[in-house]
This record gives sequence, structure tokens and C-alpha cells, in this order.
Amino acid sequence: MIASIVIFFIIFGVLVTSHEFGHFIIAKSGGIRVNEFFVGMGPTIWKKQKGDTLYSIKLLPIGGACVFDGMDPVEEEKEGYDEHSFLRAPVWRRIATLFGGPFANFIIAYILAVALVNLSPWDMPTIKALTEDSAAQEAGMEAGDTIISIDGEKVYMSSEIMLISQFAEGSPMDIVYERNGEVKKTVLTPKFSEENKRYYMGVYLGEYKDVKGPESLKYAWYTVRYNFIATYRSLALLVQGKLSKDDVSGPVGMVKIVDDTYEEVKPYGASAVIVVMLSLTVLLSVNLGIMNLLPFPALDGGRLVFQFIEVIFGKPVPPEKEGVVHMVGMMLLIALMVFVLVNDITKFTR
Repeated sequence: MIASIVIFFIIFGVLVTSHEFGHFIIAKSGGIRVNEFFVGMGPTIWKKQKGDTLYSIKLLPIGGACVFDGMDPVEEEKEGYDEHSFLRAPVWRRIATLFGGPFANFIIAYILAVALVNLSPWDMPTIKALTEDSAAQEAGMEAGDTIISIDGEKVYMSSEIMLISQFAEGSPMDIVYERNGEVKKTVLTPKFSEENKRYYMGVYLGEYKDVKGPESLKYAWYTVRYNFIATYRSLALLVQGKLSKDDVSGPVGMVKIVDDTYEEVKPYGASAVIVVMLSLTVLLSVNLGIMNLLPFPALDGGRLVFQFIEVIFGKPVPPEKEGVVHMVGMMLLIALMVFVLVNDITKFTR
């Protein structure tokens, strides 16, 4: 468990630091003053003032922040701040600064995905075998067929087929596939399994190929794309009430997931652990970027909403009103974090 906790802190540290650095570098390049940039939470164990910015590292290796001058409209007023404060910066510069954090997470996800693709074989969307009396068999598909698209959505990896199948919920699917160089089309209606309580296409996937060098740049994009789609579709299920509270995890839940994954792949050696943890980090980085862009108060997405309101109407929302909204949002976020923490502890101690 100690190794898993260390791995989790490394992953979390990379994601949070890159996110805050994204805000930091865009703010600095745009002339916005950064009062403090810190990594971690809790008591400060190291700090250094350089120019206008206080750089610090805190004891607990979770979280971090990039504090802009004039950022909080509740406590601070626009008067008294110069052109280098966040409040006085042009609106599009503020938008770029707020978007910089999530964008950095997407960039980090892509860089790690390039390494991941070079280190592990690519799972092709090719059918290895079919189950007896399966939906795919009835649709005329055969082993060796490579699926090109499902319901007009291009697929590049086997994981995408499983994802689309899971969300199809048994509805007919228009399949475009390739067989011996010839493109074919069919309609496949997944069959329901009473045992597993879900729909299946009835195919086994497991064809792999090595991707190296410049070609990995394209496949890394496919990896990030898949994680992006998987994340927002999962959010849609959560909003629709099709996921339970046990399907949501916070830091404690993530430590458990890392630990379970680590213990499962540890017998296969260090290289297998690195590959699996890279894959998990790519997913979490995309997830963090998307979550921060949600239009919820106190998140980057919530703050962006107010900037776009200013763009549309030509004047900003009064700082004190925006501040109240973010304060309420922060309280709700804290309440949600406490709920998820308690739920994680309860879930994993049953």
C-alpha cells in the first residue's frame, strides 16, 4: 500500500502542478501579476520570493494554486489595482489565463500518451473471434474484420468499440468494417445478457500492432480522444442518474484504484507497472481538464462563464455578485468533497 500511495502522490502532483503551471505561464506571458504559486496544501515547508511572486511548497502533496493579483472579487475591489492585476486585464487575456490550466492537462495527457503508445502495443479494432449465436455473427461479421465506424463515429482502438457498445443500450448500430481490403456495412443489434445485465455485440477483440516513432503522434491523439469521450459520456450518465454514488471516487478512492491496479500488474514487472500507471495518468489528466471546465462556480469553467458574459454584454458582472456566486460554489464543492471522502471510506471498509 505504501508504494501505491507514493505512486498516487506522484500522479496527483504531476497533474495538479501542470494544471497550475498552465494558469501561471499564460498569466505571466500576458502581463498578469501572480502573487503566489504553490504546490501542495497545509503548512509551508519551503518558500522563495522572486519578483512579484512567492513560490512555495507545502507539506501535504495534494493540491496547489496560482493566486493572481486581484483575483478574488469578494475581498478585493477593482480600484487600487494597476493594469497587471487580473481584474484590470483585458477580458480575452483573463479567458486565456483561466483556460490555461485545463489546456495544460490536455497537453500533459498528450505527451504521456506519446510515451504510452511507444511503450505498449496498440489494440486494433479488429475482431479476433465471435461468440456462438452472437449479434455480430447474425449481422454477417467474421473474425478478422476491422471495424471502421459505429453509428458514424470513427473507431481507432478496441476500447472504443466496448465503450460505444456499453452506451448503445441495445439499440441497433450501423457498423462499417473492412474485410480483406473491402469496406462493408451492416446493422448489428446487441443481445442482452441476463447473467451480466448488459448488452453484448458478441465479439472478442485482441489484435495488436506496435506503433513507434512519428506514427505514435497520431495514435497518441487517438488515446487522448478516447479518454475525452469516455469522461464526458460518464458525466452524462451521472447527470442522468444512471450511475450511483459508488461509481464516483475522490482521493481515497483513487488510492484504492491505484493500489488494486498496482497489485494486479506488479507480478509482470516494472515495465508493466509503468505502462498501466501512464495509462491511468492520461485518463486522470483528461478528466481533470474536463472537470475544471464544467460551468460550475469556483471552477475554471464557472469563472469563464462570467468572462464570456462580459464579452457578450460588453460589461463585467459586478465583482461582489460574482464573488458571492463563487463563494457559494466553493462551499458546495467542499460539501461534495466531504461526501465523496466519507463515501470512499465507507465503500472500501465494508
